[in-house]
Amino acid sequence: MADKKKAKENKHIVQEFGALAPVRIGLSEEVRSKSVRALNRLLAHTMAMRDAYKKAHWQTAGATFYELHLLFDKHYEEQAELMDSIAERIQTLGGVTVALPGDVASESEIARAPRGRESARAQLDRLASGHETILLDARPLGRAADDDGDDGTNDLIVSEIVRTNELQSWFIVQHLSRQSELGDVQSPAAEA
Repeated sequence: MADKKKAKENKHIVQEFGALAPVRIGLSEEVRSKSVRALNRLLAHTMAMRDAYKKAHWQTAGATFYELHLLFDKHYEEQAELMDSIAERIQTLGGVTVALPGDVASESEIARAPRGRESARAQLDRLASGHETILLDARPLGRAADDDGDDGTNDLIVSEIVRTNELQSWFIVQHLSRQSELGDVQSPAAEA
């Protein structure tokens, strides 16, 4: 019964995940495949960050509520735009993008927030760690794409992924300093 259901679901699939469609962009299948795998990992990270920002936007509280509420929403929008750029590059390379929550959970190492409402400090700490995870993954992937001659992927990683995450991290770390000045210095571990 399960096999029939799976066959019925799969009859409409025009390209399996992991397979490459033929494209004529002057890159070998090997290079395109490597870039698609790297970009799908960065896409999963970006999806995790987008969702973390929206959760923080909905649930922030405290003395800096208004400014963080606006900042979190702005960063959410920027991460959503970044997702689109990454997904379009994957498609340009002939790949299939990750797209479902399970994909994010299996591909990304970014820590998920608890279901409950966290302090602003804990939210900021979690977001800063997420940006650092992306940046630690993105830089070597960008260099590898450059070494492979995949200028489009290198440009996307350096010009959009790295720069966006560096800038957002800078804003978050500045707010972490502000939280310390306001006296919200309790660590996330102490809140548990």
